[in-house]
Amino acid sequence: MSRIGKKPINIKDVTVTKTEGIVKVKGKLGELQMKVHPNINIDIQKEEIIVTRPDDTKENRSLHGLTRALLGNMVKGVTEGYSRSLDIIGVGYKAEAKGEAILFSLGYSHPIYFMPPVGIKIEVPTPNQLKISGSDKELVGMIAAKIRSFRKPEPYKGKGIKYSDERIIRKAGKTAGK
Repeated sequence: MSRIGKKPINIKDVTVTKTEGIVKVKGKLGELQMKVHPNINIDIQKEEIIVTRPDDTKENRSLHGLTRALLGNMVKGVTEGYSRSLDIIGVGYKAEAKGEAILFSLGYSHPIYFMPPVGIKIEVPTPNQLKISGSDKELVGMIAAKIRSFRKPEPYKGKGIKYSDERIIRKAGKTAGK
């Protein structure tokens, strides 16, 4: 039995509805929906959701824990939300908010304008920090990875965009000859 799949999901301040294989979760930070595989059974009770599977085939075992984890992420997202922090390191590298868009100066010959999708909020507390927040964990992570890909941190000087909790493994440069 899946250890994650058999745990119930607490839904105290959330409304959950299931119609025709689609589960909708609505909370104070928004509404999320997910299509559930037809083999997985979802039982919505007063204070919790219980995810069960019909049998122990390999496909159903893998879907059991996955579905429970995704539903748990949705419930946490609409109640607390998710956030990722990015640091910009390098001389002249910076980000600034221009209305809804974010303007990046990352050492290229052109500036990069990034427009966040609906449901994602990007804050620029300082020119060298970004905070990405939203209710969808997958979308927050994808946007953070997309922004990081504009200028990945390089191992010699450590310049680029990195996650705040990321450690860059540094390499030694060339040493002077004889």
